[in-house]
Amino acid sequence: METILVVDDDQGMRELIEILLTREGYRVKTAADGREASELLGRERFDLVVTDLKMPRVDGIDLLKQVKEISPETPVIIVTAFASGETALTAMKEGAYDYLEKNFDVNDLLGLVRDALRKKPADRQELAPTPGEMPPPILFGRMVGRSRAMNRVYDTVRKVADTTANVLILGESGTGKELVARAVHETSSRRDRPFVVINCGGIPDNLLESELFGYMKGSFSGAYADKPGLFEVAHGGTVFLDEIGELPPFLQVKLLRVVQEKTFLRIGGAREITVDVRIISATNQDLVARVREKKFREDLFYRLNVIPLRIPPLRERKEDIPLLVDHFIRKYAREFGKEVRKISPFALDLLAGYPFPGNVRELENIIERSVALEMTNIILPENLIFKEPGQEDDLPGRPSAPDIPDDGIDLNAELSFYEGELIGKAMKKAGGSKTAAAKLLSVSFDSLRYRMEKLGLD
Repeated sequence: METILVVDDDQGMRELIEILLTREGYRVKTAADGREASELLGRERFDLVVTDLKMPRVDGIDLLKQVKEISPETPVIIVTAFASGETALTAMKEGAYDYLEKNFDVNDLLGLVRDALRKKPADRQELAPTPGEMPPPILFGRMVGRSRAMNRVYDTVRKVADTTANVLILGESGTGKELVARAVHETSSRRDRPFVVINCGGIPDNLLESELFGYMKGSFSGAYADKPGLFEVAHGGTVFLDEIGELPPFLQVKLLRVVQEKTFLRIGGAREITVDVRIISATNQDLVARVREKKFREDLFYRLNVIPLRIPPLRERKEDIPLLVDHFIRKYAREFGKEVRKISPFALDLLAGYPFPGNVRELENIIERSVALEMTNIILPENLIFKEPGQEDDLPGRPSAPDIPDDGIDLNAELSFYEGELIGKAMKKAGGSKTAAAKLLSVSFDSLRYRMEKLGLD
């Protein structure tokens, strides 16, 4: 049984944390201030210290330093009502494991405690996973995720990888359609052959035909030598046609022949060329609608859409956000030579509440920028940038907060992304009464007052 020292000069907060941790099966000792905690640290060994920041005589930072002198491997969590970038910077520099604001969600505290105990260097090999603990991330090909939606994608990829059936990957921009296509290729028997990517919307129409099918010397001005097309380059492997919905009509006819017969002519050529290629297509458009509008050939659509594979947007797989964040932090910390190792719970909560109109690509961009700008070993909320300079204040794609019903809501269960907006709606509905607004939001009066002060709300 792990022993945890809880230090706080606020008796109510100290007892609350003690009750929560005791219920979880931990052995808990408490101290009313830093000096009393120092005396306990001199007599006993603790697996974790949870301490308030602002205390008389010995504050949380000084206590943190003492813990690190006595037992460098003991993690310390700072709990504070005065969280700021400067506070976090000081705490993390001194070796704090993480910090929480005093209006914390119970699950955030318990999760952080479990995580801190599990990652203690000395005990890392000894601690068994806690029941209900998050399993390790699934890495399938180059994809990261463990959600049910992504597991369905993995299962489909496994089933179709070694067939010759054409695959049509459907999904919003930024969901990782090319990664899925690569996973199909790399899981198949063609994995040692070329994987050729063709962006049908990124090459001018007058050049796309020659890129796809090649040309013969002298077939047009500038054709000084024979050149094979990308279908020839991909012989024996896989061709990935990205943004297939952008393919111009005259090339749809030629592609149909390649799909059906696996043959084509180079521009200016007279001899048919036969290729063995697996064709995977992708689009973020509604191809059925384009077929109805006569903008995409129906026969080509059915030839490409043998195996439809839908990639869920990030807002439908929110449980994968922590795994993706960890993956991108590791990636860019290595790339930039930074010591950033993790993200603060509040920053992660902010990401969880964001709708991500740009999907995984947008998340990666946010983390890349945050790692580049971060000066500590943890990404803090203020270093998450969701918009480009010059954009409107409203975040792109952000829906409005829900209206508050007469019987109220649970603010702690809502996305923190809407916290300020929900408080404003509750105050308006309550006619300006904080007591009534707190009741509508299912929080205490003190919690509401603290949140309003934190957000700068009058």
